Amino acid sequence: MKVILINDVKGQGKKGEIIEVKDGYAKNYLIKKGYAVPLTDKSKEKLQQEIKETKLRKNTLVKECQKLKNKLEAEIFTFKVKTGKNDKVFGSVSLKQIYNELVNHGYDIDKKKIILTKPISCLGKHSINIQLHKAVTANIIVELIKE
Repeated sequence: MKVILINDVKGQGKKGEIIEVKDGYAKNYLIKKGYAVPLTDKSKEKLQQEIKETKLRKNTLVKECQKLKNKLEAEIFTFKVKTGKNDKVFGSVSLKQIYNELVNHGYDIDKKKIILTKPISCLGKHSINIQLHKAVTANIIVELIKE
């Protein structure tokens, strides 16, 4: 029996896939538990419509992320830090400080999307990546200047 998976099923397939399984397994487990629906012309048409809607939503999200990327890359985020001899910075600028600066500029970005391999601890301009979407990564400039 052919069925369309509504949810991911371990060992069988991912959501939206059409698979062929034994009748008993399909009726007594997959369909009964709500993991799948029988393959019919109507269910196949509904699946194709859902795939189209998902692609449209994804494309819209990517476009929005691209606009946000352009806005982010146009700005320079400046931090005033205390320095000692030879312009050595006391402490460093952390991910939390960068996140707070983004929020202060009106950007609502998840802190986990900011990619900072190590804290910034020297004066000058530094490039930081922000993963806005799987397909869109913004490269922002963070500048440390003397207080």
